[in-house]
Amino acid sequence: MIYSTTETIPGRQIVESLGVVTGNVVQAKHIGRDIMAGLKSIVGGEIRGYTEMLNEARDIAVDRLVKSAEQKGADAVVGIRFSTSAIMDGSSEILVFGTAVKLS
Repeated sequence: MIYSTTETIPGRQIVESLGVVTGNVVQAKHIGRDIMAGLKSIVGGEIRGYTEMLNEARDIAVDRLVKSAEQKGADAVVGIRFSTSAIMDGSSEILVFGTAVKLS
């Protein structure tokens, strides 16, 4: 599956728009990561545990987007965007959305 933040796929023509597709995941903090984050906030620097958590969540959201597009019979998803939001204290959502399309 091709997916892109651009509105077109270079060298390919969009012949049909199949609608909006989404993928999301809500990720909760892990107590071990919170302890390390607290320590890291004292000395500064990247909090790798959270970076890894968000990278994993993003990958899950993209995988769900692709599966949604495949269910519609899409060849690609264009114009994808990412959004994050706090759901409750200690957890956040990553949402990815775009337009499923057929290519020639």
